[in-house]
Amino acid sequence: MKAAVPHCTGLKGALTERLLLPGTLLGTLSLTVYALQCSRRPYKIIYYEIGIIICAALGLLFVVLMPLVGFFFCLCRCCNKCGGEMHQRQKRSGPFLKKCYTISLLVICVFISIGIIYGFAANQYMRTRVEETRKLSDSNFNDLRTLLNVVPGQIDYILDQFTHPKEKAFDDLDNINSLVGDGIYEHLKPKVLPVLKDIKDLAKDMKANRDTLVQVNTVLTDVKHSSAYLRTSLRDVKTSMEQTLTDPQCSFPAVAPTCNSIRKSLSVLDDSANFDHLPSLDGHITQLDGLLQTDLSSLVQKANESLSNIPEEVQNQTRDFITEFKKTLNSIQSDVKNISTKIPIQKTLSSFVRYINNSEDYILHYLPTMEECDSYRWLVCLVVCCLLTLILTFYLLGLLCGTLGYDQNATPTRRGCVSNTGGLLLMVGAGFSFFFSWMAMTTVVLTFVAGGNMEKLVCEPYRNKKLFQVLDTPYLLNEDWKYYLSGLVLNKPDVNLTFEQVYSDCKENKGLYATLKLDHIYNVSEQLNITKHTGDINSNLENMNIRIEDIELLDKTGMKTLMDLRSSGIDDIDYAAYLNATERSPTRVNLISFANDIQRKANQLPSGRLKTSLKSHADTLINIHQNQVIPLQNSMSTMNKQMKTLHYRTSGLKVRVSTTIFFLNSTQDFLTSQLSKIVVEESKQFGSKIISYFEWYLQWVEMTITQQFAACKPAATAVDSAVNVFLCSYIVDPLNLFWFGMGKATMLLLPAVIFAVKLAKYFRRMYSEDVYEDDPVNNMRHANSRARAEQGTQTI
Repeated sequence: MKAAVPHCTGLKGALTERLLLPGTLLGTLSLTVYALQCSRRPYKIIYYEIGIIICAALGLLFVVLMPLVGFFFCLCRCCNKCGGEMHQRQKRSGPFLKKCYTISLLVICVFISIGIIYGFAANQYMRTRVEETRKLSDSNFNDLRTLLNVVPGQIDYILDQFTHPKEKAFDDLDNINSLVGDGIYEHLKPKVLPVLKDIKDLAKDMKANRDTLVQVNTVLTDVKHSSAYLRTSLRDVKTSMEQTLTDPQCSFPAVAPTCNSIRKSLSVLDDSANFDHLPSLDGHITQLDGLLQTDLSSLVQKANESLSNIPEEVQNQTRDFITEFKKTLNSIQSDVKNISTKIPIQKTLSSFVRYINNSEDYILHYLPTMEECDSYRWLVCLVVCCLLTLILTFYLLGLLCGTLGYDQNATPTRRGCVSNTGGLLLMVGAGFSFFFSWMAMTTVVLTFVAGGNMEKLVCEPYRNKKLFQVLDTPYLLNEDWKYYLSGLVLNKPDVNLTFEQVYSDCKENKGLYATLKLDHIYNVSEQLNITKHTGDINSNLENMNIRIEDIELLDKTGMKTLMDLRSSGIDDIDYAAYLNATERSPTRVNLISFANDIQRKANQLPSGRLKTSLKSHADTLINIHQNQVIPLQNSMSTMNKQMKTLHYRTSGLKVRVSTTIFFLNSTQDFLTSQLSKIVVEESKQFGSKIISYFEWYLQWVEMTITQQFAACKPAATAVDSAVNVFLCSYIVDPLNLFWFGMGKATMLLLPAVIFAVKLAKYFRRMYSEDVYEDDPVNNMRHANSRARAEQGTQTI
């Protein structure tokens, strides 16, 4: 339902014409007055205008009464009334009154001078700023044109940025082998590589175990042979020594104990290590040789190569897909670029360009006239200021001459020339006040009515945005449109597009699209719908069919080899028997110690064949120890170390092989069941990454066009320059300062006239004075004065 004020329905043409036709302050002021009067709350304006009218009426009353009062005041003084009689009665309070009048007039003159200074400053400031109007308007129009000129380029720039996501997509497509293939490989690596490493380690340990078994078996053969030879050598030495001890010399009482002791010790001459019970390792070696016929390391290497070839296989399978997909992206880029021809900003801006051109022509046409009128205004205001300055000068000169020339010992009829001149200057100032003050008040009234109304009806509502609220009143500017601005811009008057909202958005430097709500004409969000433009991308990505053949980690032969290894029995070898046999000493006694003991005992015997034979046997034992026992000990030590190493490697071999077989089967099942899912997942992630480039781009385009594109702060700046800067700061503010200062100075002329007239009586030379009978001198002076007064009384 329309809410237009009845008495405003006839303002449609006038308001629309004033709104669309920029220029004069009168047009702006009249538009504001009309709008405020037609708003829903006109009573505040009425009350304010009543105050303006009352103040203006008082000013006009001053204009009329001031000259009239001055005229009658002069007539009255010419008739020796109203203080016109040149006679001053002497009072005791005279000096005090003179001082009060002097100080009061001086203070009033100071305040008048401040007002006059305000007037001069405001008048000159306004003239200077008006002269800068052309520069201000040119700057704002240039900014507006720059804004409108860069808009098409901004649109093309924004849409051309599609190249960046497209290039990123192209780079990813060219590197699909690393992005998808490496992703698949990285998924499989934690599962597959540990199993392959275990198999490779088993193959390496199997070969090492076979080599160790061969070495142990060779050492075992040597040890058995050396042990048998040592046993024979010790037996021969023992037999030979027993025959030596049958020598008849051993029957001698002195020798018999030694021989018996040696005979008893011969029982230790025997080998303690017997290796004949240790079985040969040829069977295990033969079994491992059979297992090593299958090269597990080669099989593991083959499986690794199958994994490493996944990226290359992905690239080979997607070569045709990449070509078609690039064509799709180029097609989407063409569709995005076509959006620039559909956005109605260019059409909207063309009307703005026409409006700006008309406004600039209008301003340039009337600007010289305005400057000429302002020069007349400046001259009139300057004359008024000079007139008030002249009056103030008379008052100040009168105060100066009267104060400096005043002699308190001189009688009123004998005052000096300087003092009399001061009084005359004060009277001249009072006369000029009556004569010129009405001119100053007329100027004050005119500037007050213009400046006060513009301040309250334009500047103040503009600063607190109430002016926009009034202009946004539904059906105010056009009785058929609810919102005038939306009807003018969008041709949709029901859209809530207000002057206040547009100004606030432009003040915040928002984009024209969002500020003018152009989405009601062309919805960029729908045209840049991500799903709409990425639908083709998704459909193409779904056609990216990547198939990775099943990867066989180990063939049947390799699996059989692992099974045979598990049952090979290498870990069942009686390692304890081998270790115990090799940890013993080859002999039951240390042959060196035994031989030394034989030599010591032989040395106790008398010289002879027995002694020589025993020493020869001791040397033989030492020789056996060095040539047979020590090499046998070394072989046994080597064999012991090798068996320990072999025992360590084969310990838990069955469990280890069983665990490897279990994880091998588990990993193979994982590859069979999950490989295709991993490929699909990586393909989807790749597609999501490609789509994310365009999603981000389309979101950026939508955000840029709707919020940042064609930032309209220059428009708000232009409005601020026209109203807040030019009208209010350049015109209204100095105008108000002028009438305030000059009005204050003019009003203060009233008390100044009173004090000047009062004070002049104390400075001027009187024609008569009071006479006192007790003072002959004064009586004579009074008589002389009376005689001159009879000849003719002069009054002012």
